[in-house]
Amino acid sequence: MTIALLLLFEAALAGPGGPVQSYILGADDELIIRALDLEDIDSKTPIRVDMRGNINLPLAGRMRAGGLTVEQLEAEIVRRLRTYVNDPVVTVTVANFRSQPVSILGAVTKPGVHQLQGRKTLFEVLSLAEGLRPDAGNSIKITRRKEWGAIPLPTAKPDPTGEFSVAEVSVKSVLEARNPQENIIVQPHDVISVPKGELV
Repeated sequence: MTIALLLLFEAALAGPGGPVQSYILGADDELIIRALDLEDIDSKTPIRVDMRGNINLPLAGRMRAGGLTVEQLEAEIVRRLRTYVNDPVVTVTVANFRSQPVSILGAVTKPGVHQLQGRKTLFEVLSLAEGLRPDAGNSIKITRRKEWGAIPLPTAKPDPTGEFSVAEVSVKSVLEARNPQENIIVQPHDVISVPKGELV
């Protein structure tokens, strides 16, 4: 089994984990909000979460969306709309996930910026990039903003600026699940880098 297939297999075993339900809304996410029998709320135009984490919704007014799950935001909108409707029926859908980027660089099949949807492990994030290329090296480097705390790995150390936590894990150790603690939860704005292997 190739590394790429193994990563996808591991991610499948982990299951979806209710990604949309557990997704934490944040700045730049775009939402479609539907409210039954309330024509003032336009369900066709996405509403963007602003940089402070707020949205403006007709009738409901300005409210906090950042830091809430979809279900929590629905509950807050329902609470506010009870002034106008006895039993409001509200659904919130994330039209565009934009607030939780993670960069996957180096020797992966599809490097680039991907959006986290719910809690994702290192295995699952690598599978977003469709796994490692055959020329991948022996280590995976993780760089994390200090606002998320130190990376929970024995190799973690601050970078020279003190603004980031940096750690490395062995590709083989992670793929063979020798130490499940190495399959850490990835945080927004993490940078996952897989260097190429050294040519012999």
